[in-house]
Amino acid sequence: MNFPTDPIAAVTHPDPYPYYARLRAGPPLAYEERLRLWVASRADVVMQVLVHPSLRVRPPAEPVPRAIAGTPAGELFSQLVRMNDGPLHTTTRPVLQRALAGLDLVSAHGLALEVAGGLQTQSLDDWCLAMPVSAVAALLGFDAAQWPALVRWTRDFVACLSPLSTQEQLNAASMAPLELLPRFEAMTEAARPGSLVAAVCREARQAGVVERRTLLCNLVGLLSQTCESTAGLLGNAIVALAREPGLLAALVGGRAPAADIVAEVARHDPSVQNTRRFVAEPAIVAGTQLAAGDAILVVLGAAQRDTSHSPDADHFDPARTERHLLGFGHGPHACPRQALALAIAAAGL
Repeated sequence: MNFPTDPIAAVTHPDPYPYYARLRAGPPLAYEERLRLWVASRADVVMQVLVHPSLRVRPPAEPVPRAIAGTPAGELFSQLVRMNDGPLHTTTRPVLQRALAGLDLVSAHGLALEVAGGLQTQSLDDWCLAMPVSAVAALLGFDAAQWPALVRWTRDFVACLSPLSTQEQLNAASMAPLELLPRFEAMTEAARPGSLVAAVCREARQAGVVERRTLLCNLVGLLSQTCESTAGLLGNAIVALAREPGLLAALVGGRAPAADIVAEVARHDPSVQNTRRFVAEPAIVAGTQLAAGDAILVVLGAAQRDTSHSPDADHFDPARTERHLLGFGHGPHACPRQALALAIAAAGL
């Protein structure tokens, strides 16, 4: 068996799951010397890490990645609730949560189907990236003529989040907020009734604690967060149709609804394979003493195949009656858009 060299390399391996099983069979927290990271791979440990009060989503000494600090991309990044702990997270996240919870998912799925049906791109990769962003843009209230530019700027922005980004990508990423934020500002000033922007603005007014700039940045964040993660979910669902015997026929014949297939893909082969947490102060996690400054790689893809968390976890079963989707996170930073992301990916499929 050709195992990946480490948990980060596993993300691009054709089949990392046997390697993940070996990780789960090891210590609850294993130290990867070469990466200088602790590794959590079991479902119970992953959930413990994701709710631990001493762990942060960003290194305390580097709240914004060095490559974009002091740029428009860095300023936008600094305002995103998913990249923050503390007051900004606790005041702004509930506003977004309540607005998203008020969405009619049946209507959202119908609108996403309309978007998917009319979208034309040069490749399937481009289509998978453009479709979720365009669907969220439509829900926010932007008209179809604006979607291609919103997709382009969103893709430019998310490119800066990789440590492998080139200088050209970093430059484009810093131009993107200068295009996106004014358009969201105009939208908030004349929000379409019934749109997601209108719902977010209404919740923000009622809360009365969200700065306008923070609100605008997190509206942009609704596009950036859906760009690669939902595209990856949709792409993995397409792969599953080719890989799983009889699945395509079951989808076409109505025996396996797209929503069930996408939900099972999110469990069986999540698009977000790992995330990180950073130790802000000395802590004990899974019986292991951690020092301030330590980092933990949280291998969500491994945890999803943990049989203690999901019986018969390696078996792909769209009819599974109970599913726990750790790929969307857990605890304070769990993604509030899980139901919407699944609805959009199902429409795309």
